[in-house]
Amino acid sequence: MDKEKAIVGFIGAGGIARSHAYSLNSLKYYYNDAPEIESAAVCTTKQDSREPFAKRFGFLKSCDLKKFLADKRINTVFILGPNKVHFEHIKAVLEMSSIKRIYIEKPVCSNLDEENAIRKLAETHPGIKIQVGFQYLFTAAIREALIFWKSGKLGMPLHFDIKYYHSDYLKKEYRDKRASRLTPAPDGGAMADLGSHAVSLLIAFLGNRLHITGALQSGHFDDVTDKSDLFSQISLYDEITNAVGTLSASRISSGSGDNLSLEFYAEKGSLRYSSCSSDYFEYYNEETDLWVKKMVGSNYKPVTSFPSGHVPPGWLRPMVHAHYVFFTGHSDEVVIPDIEHGLQVQRLVRETAERLRGFRENKCNY
Repeated sequence: MDKEKAIVGFIGAGGIARSHAYSLNSLKYYYNDAPEIESAAVCTTKQDSREPFAKRFGFLKSCDLKKFLADKRINTVFILGPNKVHFEHIKAVLEMSSIKRIYIEKPVCSNLDEENAIRKLAETHPGIKIQVGFQYLFTAAIREALIFWKSGKLGMPLHFDIKYYHSDYLKKEYRDKRASRLTPAPDGGAMADLGSHAVSLLIAFLGNRLHITGALQSGHFDDVTDKSDLFSQISLYDEITNAVGTLSASRISSGSGDNLSLEFYAEKGSLRYSSCSSDYFEYYNEETDLWVKKMVGSNYKPVTSFPSGHVPPGWLRPMVHAHYVFFTGHSDEVVIPDIEHGLQVQRLVRETAERLRGFRENKCNY
């Protein structure tokens, strides 16, 4: 296990950066073998946001990107800025002489050229660990569901349905506050922002040989470009198992709150999970003709007593565990979202944007 002190720098000081700052500070409460962490620097283009962030969350300094990249002490970087500059930042950070780890929020980039470039950059820097921010993979119940699914007890998959629904963008004041996330797909939109988490889970369950066969979108507000999907749905085909299904993402589903749900149907049974009931998953077995509720709670390994194993995990708990895996290399996970995982998600998000463009241009012909 890597016990080297982590000298951490943040690129970005927004809401997601606050969550990462919390998670870094929380590691020592959960894990006795958590590494020593020094919050060294935070950088953004705006001095009036980075300086208060650094002071409030214990970073030693705030600086611009040029000074940040020149800091030879930093060995761990969290890329947390706007989606459109993720590629620019990962490219620059990979050239830092002292860098050993990079944690990058999704999406990793915005177009095919950037996908190809990142894959080449990762290949030329094999000693640098890169992890992508798909924290739902670290939700305790999803981790256990993946283990059960991969055991093969339910047989080959037949079809599936995955949804990530949100409702706040129905409110104009919320759209105004989050205008930067309403840019044209694939940089912005529901599928890039929310659906990418669902795509990540689908790849974790079925693998990387998924193909999009169609896409739809709906929803319109005068203050949102039609190129930014408010609701979108894609149909997919898995060439390995021949399973087919749908995946949808929405920012405008009234009453949904913030709900990620998945259903997989197979030859010998089925499996389902909803973030509305995040401490368990359920499966059905054709032989027993019974639904089984598998209670999981906060079942993480190594086992910790904080807060306790039976409490609901919450959104931040899997993020804390994601940080633990990132720093320690803990290998008990079923799937770890490395850069290849992030690029596979990005491929499907990009192809969705292309399909949605075709739908918008031709829907008058349907």
